[in-house]
Amino acid sequence: MGTGVSARERLIAELREHALVIGEVTLTSGATAQYYVDAKRAILRPAGFAALAELVAEQAATRGATAVGGLTMGADPLVCAALAGGAPVTGFFVRKEAKAHGLQRRIEGPPLDPGERCLIVEDVVTTGGSTLRAIEAVREAGATVCGVVAVLDRLAGGAEAIEAAAGAPYEPLTTIDDVYPDRPDG
Repeated sequence: MGTGVSARERLIAELREHALVIGEVTLTSGATAQYYVDAKRAILRPAGFAALAELVAEQAATRGATAVGGLTMGADPLVCAALAGGAPVTGFFVRKEAKAHGLQRRIEGPPLDPGERCLIVEDVVTTGGSTLRAIEAVREAGATVCGVVAVLDRLAGGAEAIEAAAGAPYEPLTTIDDVYPDRPDG
């Protein structure tokens, strides 16, 4: 590797500076936490997005992915980053539920062919619920899950649930230990 700071180190620095919010918040699960990580505040800025593009494109290549996608909102920036990073993939977004009008699709983007190798992406994993819904939608479409990537894992049990459901490698680009090592519940 060349000189300078790696894409992963740049991503961690951006998350630490822009995404970490200290203070009590209620999580999707209903539990309260003393901090929150809003990854979009970091990855939707030029430096964070550039680091993410490099890392997600690399993951797509490593896993032999032909498509990259996940549950809409959390996955959207990562899908765009994979394409911007030059990964030879199509992108897709999984809706929380199918539209009642138009093409009534649950998965938006170029149609997934049967046997498509999908890299499932997510911004922040806590319990892994959103990721599990995306895995289920992709399988229903007849495609294969070749891996799962998250920007950040809160280390709250999501990894185990995802690995069990995906039957494929799960790799967070960073964890809360990287971004907030001295957190109160650490």
